[in-house]
Amino acid sequence: MDSARNNLRIFRGIGVSPGIAIGTVRMTDRGRVAVTETAVPPEDVPLEVERFSSALARAREDLTSLKRQFASTHGPEHLYVIDTHLLILEDSMLTQGTVELIERERINAEAALKRNITKFREFFAGIEDEYLRERCGDIETVAERVLRNMIGTRHEPIASIEGGKVVVVAHDLSPTDVLQIDKGTVIGFVTDLGGKTSHTSILARALEIPAVVGLESVTAEEIDGLPVIVDGTDGTVVVNPDQDTFRDYLKRKQHYEYLEREFLKLRDLPAETPDGHRINLMGNVEFLEEIPSLVRHGGEGIGLYRTEMLYMNRPGLPDEEEQYQVYSAIVEKMAPLPVTIRTLDVGGDKFATDLHLEDEMNPALGLRAIRLSLRKPEVFKTQLRAILRASALGKVRIFFPMISGIEEVRSARRLLDEAKEELRRSGVLFDDGIEVGIMVEIPSAVVIADLLAREVDFFSVGTNDLIQYSLAIDRTNEHLAYLYQPLHPAILRSLKMVVDAAHAAGIRVCMCGEMAGEAAYLPVLLGLGFDELSMTSVSIPRVKKVLRRASQIEAELLVARALACSTAADVEEFLKREISAHFSESFD
Repeated sequence: MDSARNNLRIFRGIGVSPGIAIGTVRMTDRGRVAVTETAVPPEDVPLEVERFSSALARAREDLTSLKRQFASTHGPEHLYVIDTHLLILEDSMLTQGTVELIERERINAEAALKRNITKFREFFAGIEDEYLRERCGDIETVAERVLRNMIGTRHEPIASIEGGKVVVVAHDLSPTDVLQIDKGTVIGFVTDLGGKTSHTSILARALEIPAVVGLESVTAEEIDGLPVIVDGTDGTVVVNPDQDTFRDYLKRKQHYEYLEREFLKLRDLPAETPDGHRINLMGNVEFLEEIPSLVRHGGEGIGLYRTEMLYMNRPGLPDEEEQYQVYSAIVEKMAPLPVTIRTLDVGGDKFATDLHLEDEMNPALGLRAIRLSLRKPEVFKTQLRAILRASALGKVRIFFPMISGIEEVRSARRLLDEAKEELRRSGVLFDDGIEVGIMVEIPSAVVIADLLAREVDFFSVGTNDLIQYSLAIDRTNEHLAYLYQPLHPAILRSLKMVVDAAHAAGIRVCMCGEMAGEAAYLPVLLGLGFDELSMTSVSIPRVKKVLRRASQIEAELLVARALACSTAADVEEFLKREISAHFSESFD
């Protein structure tokens, strides 16, 4: 709790799904199961294993039933999350690992499962990438379902909640909880746990349910039945608001909804400046269920499709057919718009155990991304064949992450050619002219961008890593957050070098980092000459509005002056002054 006066209380968390909800608190039991570890006599060990196996089977039946239910109410695009949970139930690291603990340690099944999940939690905590780190939440959600089956307690179904316009407040919510929400009754939710890239948060955004997570202990407060305001944009939760606060948020809600309607009117209009310069506005996507929101917000394709989830936390590698099914579903859902698929990124030690890679002292600079793919050519070619097969169903582009030099590009393209030849011999259709690109996210790639541009069909700039590597900071380190400066002169000059090199070679250049989705940066990116920007779906209309009011010529002049600034603070002050003078209406 951040403040209290009279009976008004204000909490702050992480806004994960924009919008403002005004309703009544409905506390819902979603606390974790408390487990006591007990010793088990040798003769009872098989019974504990059987209890665990039966709980797994019931969890599988429950999820299969929910999948059938949601197929009729939500459509197939939201079923991927349930398929993910069903796969987790088959994961031997979870199942066999728990059985081995029961047998070796002779402890009760609940405690063995809890111990196993603790190992998973420690394992995932070491992953740098936020999207991948949040996947631990799916494992904990599945484990919680199994635990409750063992102890014989069930959660109150979210679908049964009644009582008008309510905001659910819970320790945590699972993705299946979110899919059960009736938006006519539940208008928002607030949780102790969670992050911006969890499956639950992604679904909330896809279904446009205002949500705030990560409040840590809000469920410990005596707030059930009290009026509440949830601001899913900035992460504020106001309980028992006074009249002035209520009126203020009611105006904000009306203004937000007005802006949303105005932004969505732009959906079918071209992303083009008044002086005729076109930029394609695309979406960053990780899951199939994100596509309806991307289409609704006017996305012109997928500029970054992450493939890492297919490799996460499993004893074996995904085979070609499994990957093809996932890629083809994405391509068919987006057709005729393009889908840009990034090959496996980050380190192999964080993925399938079949990769058999050792831990590294500094994984951010170690065997990851294209380095891992080239180290494991058969694994890489399996993914390439699956992507190529999907290219027969629509417009597909492929690009390689963490490229640092020419030889990596040529080696990757040689393996791509081998994958093509293997498919030809088998008579399998694919797009022989599939466009091939690279991520520009390492300083060495910036320096030799002119050479790299001769080798590929497009560039995609990953600003998150480029800023981190260029400024030598860990962007997840709170003590160094002040040094994470997208407007640092070194970053602006690097971006200009990359764009100039791409255009000199006649290829397009995209940005898929967080900078792309910040409307305030649009004049800079326009002036630098980016051809495509890829971002979260909800950012697209706001960026498009600014673009449609901008002038390319003025933006180029703005960038020229920004490049002359000496510090990030100077650049920010200059841009703030210039942008507020020319684009004030667009940043309401």
